[in-house]
Amino acid sequence: MARYTGAVCRLCRREGMKLFLKGDRCYTDKCAINKRNYAPGQHGQGRKKVSNYGLQLREKQKVKRIYGVLETQFRNLYEKAEKMQGISGENLLSLLERRLDNTVYRMGLASSRKEARQLVRHGHFSLNGHKANVPSMIMQVGDVIAVKEGSKSSAKFKSLVENSTRVAPKWMDASIEKMEAKITALPTREDIDLEIAEHLIVELYSK
Repeated sequence: MARYTGAVCRLCRREGMKLFLKGDRCYTDKCAINKRNYAPGQHGQGRKKVSNYGLQLREKQKVKRIYGVLETQFRNLYEKAEKMQGISGENLLSLLERRLDNTVYRMGLASSRKEARQLVRHGHFSLNGHKANVPSMIMQVGDVIAVKEGSKSSAKFKSLVENSTRVAPKWMDASIEKMEAKITALPTREDIDLEIAEHLIVELYSK
């Protein structure tokens, strides 16, 4: 399967903001944004006039990189969001938030979405009591996500539970001690604490 294997700190620098792709490192002085807050490459520090299309493209790229999805996946989610009732941009963010890998990250059981995706793929989680190892699964209201019994005793999850300081969003009832969460509502725009101008993505795909 296709995936990005380059330096992830370059992605944060390209978007000009922290995307929190490296977990705890992003909160330290080692973060690339703190050291070199300009775009990577030979001409990264040059001033450039950005067109409307450029703004729209950058916003789409930023959201793709935050949630760790590829172009085809992102486009498919947008088309699904367009068919749903409500505002397309907000529907898109709701679908991205409800991905299984992002849900695990929001529960506080991974330091980054990339780590959450890896833990899901390695089969450490169950959904409604059944095996769940597909990061792109979309959670629904009433779904229960939990760490499998055989994985709860691992040093990895014990460390995550002891060191986790993340507060679970309002749309889930999460227990870090029990290592499980129940989806109690669909996430609204107010629940998503990210600097995203989703209307730019809608404008880009509407052309």
